[in-house]
Amino acid sequence: MAKESHAPTADLGLLALRLVAGGLMAGHGAQKLFGAFGGYGVEGTGGWLESMGLKPGKTWAYLAGGGEFGSGLLTALGFLHPLGPISMFGPMIMAWATVHAGKPIWTTSGGGELPLLYLAAATATGLTGPGSYSLDEALDIEVPMPLVLLTLAGVAAGIGAGLSMRETPPASQEEAGDAGTDTELASGT
Repeated sequence: MAKESHAPTADLGLLALRLVAGGLMAGHGAQKLFGAFGGYGVEGTGGWLESMGLKPGKTWAYLAGGGEFGSGLLTALGFLHPLGPISMFGPMIMAWATVHAGKPIWTTSGGGELPLLYLAAATATGLTGPGSYSLDEALDIEVPMPLVLLTLAGVAAGIGAGLSMRETPPASQEEAGDAGTDTELASGT
């Protein structure tokens, strides 16, 4: 992607968006992978994911946590752009389709408000570029278009595989137990 020059205030706006959205996304991944920030780690997240029909749960916990952590970190740093924002679509579409589907949009109702905000931030940063205050700018990195297209195809294939492999959960989300009602897990992020 060609590097573009932005006004200084636009670059600061992109930096703020990248740091907040990417940092929080990486934090959600750290909750799933490492049990950081009050998360449940791979074991707890895996059990919760199995209750929603994603089996084996530990594998899905690694995929969800890795997708969130990696895409968030790349986005926050403005590194290897636009691979981070593109990769953010995988865990957020899966969260929307598995946790939030069929509910009113608002987070307070268990809806997809939070994944939608992450998808909007990923779209905004993906389309505008990381800005001048990024590792790509500092290191003069430009990701080749074939790698961007390969990442798009990989994320789309992963979403397709995830949705097609999902088993119908034996109970509704409300009946899945305490882990399914926890605010952090129920957000799907």
